[in-house]
Amino acid sequence: MEFLKYSNGDQMPILGLGTWRSQAGDVFRAVKRAIELGYRHIDCAAIYGNEKEVGEAIREAIAENIVIREELWITSKLWSNAHGRENVIPALKRSLSDLHLDYLDLYLIHFPIAIKSNVVLPEKTDDFAEYPIDDTWKGMEAAFDEGLAQHIGVCNFSIGKLKKLMQTAQIKPEMNQVEIHAYMQQLALVDFCKANGILLTAYAPLGSSDRPEHLKSKDEPVLLNDEQINAIAIEKGVSTAQVLLAWILKRGISAIPKSVNPARLKQNLAAVELVLSDVDMDKIKTINKGRRYIDGRIWYINKGPVTYSNLWDE
Repeated sequence: MEFLKYSNGDQMPILGLGTWRSQAGDVFRAVKRAIELGYRHIDCAAIYGNEKEVGEAIREAIAENIVIREELWITSKLWSNAHGRENVIPALKRSLSDLHLDYLDLYLIHFPIAIKSNVVLPEKTDDFAEYPIDDTWKGMEAAFDEGLAQHIGVCNFSIGKLKKLMQTAQIKPEMNQVEIHAYMQQLALVDFCKANGILLTAYAPLGSSDRPEHLKSKDEPVLLNDEQINAIAIEKGVSTAQVLLAWILKRGISAIPKSVNPARLKQNLAAVELVLSDVDMDKIKTINKGRRYIDGRIWYINKGPVTYSNLWDE
């Protein structure tokens, strides 16, 4: 396994297991099997609604001496209804309780959007709240200071939002988790983060084809069916998914593909061994479409404060 190194020397396995959309029962088996196969990086979030099962799988794996806590890298995320410096640590502690952990390796602000504490997803304009990101970040820094999170960062932050946060942050965000795949290559954002010592994790690395239908667009391109990717996969005798993952990893970016299928878990993990040539990398670079599969539409309320333009700064 390759690793991404943090400024203090801590190392995060470059390939992890995503748990979004992993259903009850399935997620326990998937996490347990993943750890047995050699996964040591598990990506979680409070909003996924399955951290208790993830925690049970982790606890059982440790109890059975398959792994020790120090070998695992566990990430979770602050949901938008817990923004504000005073709300961060209580939310983090709830995740820790669900996961049966004393600390997280990485804690991230899930979206740069605040909603009221009694709201899960906004349905009307007054469901949104006004907590400046720099105020919420102070809560993240407090969590770091208390040892509840070994590292802190953000998700879904544009270059502009990162620049603004870095102007006031005492601790620079160490990670930005964003949608990255061959159709959404995020070239400028990747360059900015690398230039500023911010690590990157790619979510939806395979195109998130199993996301809910209401989050899909009509006739959207299917990444796993791309002719260029399939040609490379056939040439190398591997799967399309393995090519897509190897392309991300070779860029020095972590990837967190989700699967509950034991065979695919093993196949995805093997992507760390796949070597793509510079020619392969250049071929894949040509298929960039700037295509978001997770476009943020859950936030777009009629006359609400969040739009595609101001969320992604595009």
